[in-house]
Amino acid sequence: MKRSSFITWEQLKVGAVILAALAVLAVAIYKLGQAANLFSRRYELVVFLPNASGLRAGGAVFVAGQLAGTINAIEFLPVTNDTTKHLRVRMALDHDLESQIRGDSKAKVRTLGLLGDKVIDISIGTPRAQPLKPGDTLAVAPSLDYEAVLAQAAGAVNDMVDLTHDLRRITGGIIDGRGTIGQLMTNRALYDQLLHTLGRANTMLASFENPNGSFGRMLNDPTLYDKFVGVIQSADSLVVALNDKNGTIGKLLRDDTLYTHMVSMATAGDSLMKALSGGQGLAGRLLNDPALYDKLNKLTTDLGAILDDVRKDPRRYTRGLICVFRCGK
Repeated sequence: MKRSSFITWEQLKVGAVILAALAVLAVAIYKLGQAANLFSRRYELVVFLPNASGLRAGGAVFVAGQLAGTINAIEFLPVTNDTTKHLRVRMALDHDLESQIRGDSKAKVRTLGLLGDKVIDISIGTPRAQPLKPGDTLAVAPSLDYEAVLAQAAGAVNDMVDLTHDLRRITGGIIDGRGTIGQLMTNRALYDQLLHTLGRANTMLASFENPNGSFGRMLNDPTLYDKFVGVIQSADSLVVALNDKNGTIGKLLRDDTLYTHMVSMATAGDSLMKALSGGQGLAGRLLNDPALYDKLNKLTTDLGAILDDVRKDPRRYTRGLICVFRCGK
């Protein structure tokens, strides 16, 4: 049977659907490429890292948190003593951001979210530094080590587990009746004793509240309060009287005359003691000159002997006196 050379309607519809699908695919590819900056001009920058930390070729590169390029390659460097440059990461960045990435910009490895992919984030530079040219090297800023954080979190989890075990032992001891709290919870006799003690305490408090008792009168009778207020007022009046500048206490508190006199007396006493110690005057010589002391002692002894002799034989000393009186007459 000879095939028809005309295109049927069904074939046209299939062709139209295929063309429409190709158009949608082309638009999608263009939009995706535009979103990922696949069709924009790019230039290459380099960063040296001690560890890739989960980075991979084709990974994203951000500038100030915005997608700006991809990682072209991660290359191992020859082994050297410089532990900060084990890997060389070459990045392709959008050429429109060349004025934003400058000499003081910093590259940092970070994670998208808490457990997402590792990416490189570049900070925007300042006008003091020049823009980086293609092939230049970016400085690296310290990044957060999530493995260390997870290790610390694991340690905290272990501490929580140990704490849970300790709490389990404590609660087990309480349930078994060990310790004071355990006895309070499980020992009926101790509970009854505590209840009895609380009852006696309530009885004692009730007796305190008795209006005929001492404590009750102290709580309810205002007489003691009034007396206490009177005592305070009397004490206040006494303080006011003592503080009066015309009174004795007030003068002692305010007038320095007594203090001046006491200072003068102390000065005079000090001068007297210096004079006595220096041997000046009769008292000083009596204190310091033993010869004068001996003479005065001998004179006193002789006068005592003469007086004793006068008492024994007064005529011996008065005989001449009687003659004088009589002869004179």
